[in-house]
Amino acid sequence: MKLLKCILTENDCYKNKRTIRPKGVMVHSTGADNPALARYVQPAASTPGQAELLALLGTNKNGNHWNRPGLDVCVHGFIGKLADGSVAAAQTLPWNHRGWHAGTGTSGGSANNTHISFEICEDNLTGADYFGKVYRAAVELTAMLCREYGLDPLADGVVICHSEGYRRGIASGHADVEHWFPRHGKSMDDFRADVAAELAPKPEPDPDPKPDPDPKPDPDEEDHMKYYKTLDDVPEYYRDAIRKLADSGALKGTGDGVLNVSEEFCRTMTVLDRLGKLN
Repeated sequence: MKLLKCILTENDCYKNKRTIRPKGVMVHSTGADNPALARYVQPAASTPGQAELLALLGTNKNGNHWNRPGLDVCVHGFIGKLADGSVAAAQTLPWNHRGWHAGTGTSGGSANNTHISFEICEDNLTGADYFGKVYRAAVELTAMLCREYGLDPLADGVVICHSEGYRRGIASGHADVEHWFPRHGKSMDDFRADVAAELAPKPEPDPDPKPDPDPKPDPDEEDHMKYYKTLDDVPEYYRDAIRKLADSGALKGTGDGVLNVSEEFCRTMTVLDRLGKLN
């Protein structure tokens, strides 16, 4: 996962300066057919590395990005396409900042007070390749946040989407992401399981690997090995040694004079013959 940092310092949510103690991660999607990160994420003039970020993101010529005052929404991050078409994540608020992403639920509570949030930029919901890339980035981002804040993605209510938050009474009535994931064979249960798998310890490489007790021949080496079908095919400088083996019955072949001996075998037997080992 490629992760950029472009904090939305001009958004009123950032200027509000409230923080939370993260207890979970809420997954959102944008609800618009526009996978470009530049639609939502733009650096302010004062943002460190502004030129480099603009080169990566591309420029929002419509000015409807979220790094401006007067908006009542802000999330901690986005996942979508960079200007070159590759998929990346962008952090847009400090992770412990209180975001404006969930609204108020039927319980009167809000995941704004408990959950880190990110939006996945939607396409037309049918692109399998794009979905696979943003899904994977979302898994990796969520795993990173769970690791950083000591969160268990399989624990109740820790990793949820907006629509699950609505059913829990801690978010407004939105359908994301359950209107999108199932189109590509994924559910939030799958997502949580994939995050947990990402967090699972990976086996360490063996610092002192033992040699294979039964090494397999190199297929490329075998492909290039020369074979001689009959004694007449064997080069003259190997023929005496191979004839001795055939005459003594030590080398029988497959019958009808077919030996199918390799050049390596012939070379070895010739050396042994010159040492008097075949007499």
